[in-house]
Formats: sequence, C-alpha cells, structure tokens
Amino acid sequence: MLSIVTHLPSPSLEQCELTFVNSEKIDIKKAEIQHESYRKMLQSCGANVIIIDENMDLPDSVFVEDPIIVFDEVAILTSMGVASRRKESATMEKVFTKYRNIKRIELPAQIEGGDVLKIGKQIFVGKSARTNAQGIRELREILSPYGYEVIAVKVGGCLHLKTGCTALDEETLLINPEWVDSKIFVGFRQIIVPKEEPFGANILKINETICMNEAFPKTIELVKALGYKVKSTDISEFVKAEAGLTCMSVPFLEV
Repeated sequence: MLSIVTHLPSPSLEQCELTFVNSEKIDIKKAEIQHESYRKMLQSCGANVIIIDENMDLPDSVFVEDPIIVFDEVAILTSMGVASRRKESATMEKVFTKYRNIKRIELPAQIEGGDVLKIGKQIFVGKSARTNAQGIRELREILSPYGYEVIAVKVGGCLHLKTGCTALDEETLLINPEWVDSKIFVGFRQIIVPKEEPFGANILKINETICMNEAFPKTIELVKALGYKVKSTDISEFVKAEAGLTCMSVPFLEV
C-alpha cells in the first residue's frame, strides 16, 4: 500500500525560508484548513496518510519532502541547503527507521528532496540554490549499487527542480523550460505549462491520480485534455512559503 508522511503546519510558518519570492502575510488558520483538505485529497487517491507534529517549533517543518529522500531500498537523510532546516532531519529519521535502512548525506555536500525527481530507475537531481554538485555525487554513490542512474539538471529562477518539472507518468513530463534545462530530458514527452502559470509544473501523482494546485486552471485543463484523472486543492497559504504540492508529502511503499 502507498503511504504518505505529512507534517502539520507550524504556527511560525510565516518565518519560513524564502529564496525567490517576497514575504507575505500567512493566515495560519487558513493554512491549517488547507492542509487538512490536502490530506483528504491524498486519502481520496487511495493513500494511507501518516500525520506527524514533532517539529511544530520549526517554521518549514510542513515541507517534509526536503529532509529525506525515500526509495524502495533505502531512505537518505539530506544535508539541507539552509541551516535553519537541518533540525527537521532527526524526526524524519525516527519516522522512517521502522520502514527503511537509513543513509546520510553530510555537509559540505548539500541536497534537498525537492530537487530529486524519480522516474523509474532514472533519478534527475536539480543543481539549484539548495543542492550542490557534491550533494549530487554523494546521492549517486549511495544509489548506484541499487541500479539507479543519477542525472544532474541545471535549475535557475526557482527553488527546486520539482518547482519547474514533475512527471505525469514514466514517459511524460510537465515542465517549465524557462526554469529547468529541458535538453536533459531526451526521450520524454514534454508538456510545457502555460507562460501565465509558471508554477503549474509542480504536480503530485498519487496512484493513478494527478493532484494539482487549483490556482492553475489552464494547466489543469491541459493535463485533463491529455486524458489524466485530476484532483485539485487550494494551497495558496503554502505558495506564499515558496511551496508546491510535492513539498508537503513523502510517499513510499511499505515494503
């Protein structure tokens, strides 16, 4: 069964780290309601949603994707690109010890889960503001014994690789080529998001459903027209924290 780890939003979410967007007032009560709706959407797609709340004093703790990268064979604790977030790792280690063998990427290597796009045995990793070349090399060293190919992707103008590129299936990408080097993805069908919805490329595939941000109606209609089953939800308060749908989830199979 597919399970998904989530973390309740911190009351101090407004003090989150920002790199490419300006600070805005975040309505934490609204964020809590939106997060509940987000979890219900995941459940409606057939996932078992696990809720944790151990890092409520850490502003970015709702963004569980970044401190850990989970594969069928191993879970990898990351060395995140900003010091304020590194305390989040201890809780993620505690959660996943019962499910996976744990390995670590240590500083000065830096990598965050939001830069890691898994498509079968190909692992695309954004070289971004939060992930450096050494982080990519160390991920490659950990994963190569399991038969994975790790491929670096140049990212610019957005926080993570998955801000500008995610997979609709194993042959098809939703991508913003203004932010992500699309030439790396030779052999994939590339669906380009509308220019007026540059953040629309961040989707979350749960079983056979494509989960999307309802703020991007043109992108939603584009994906529906391709024949995909789509569900959407409002995450506007989390977008103010430079987040997308993938940021708040760690999907994994309980193998």
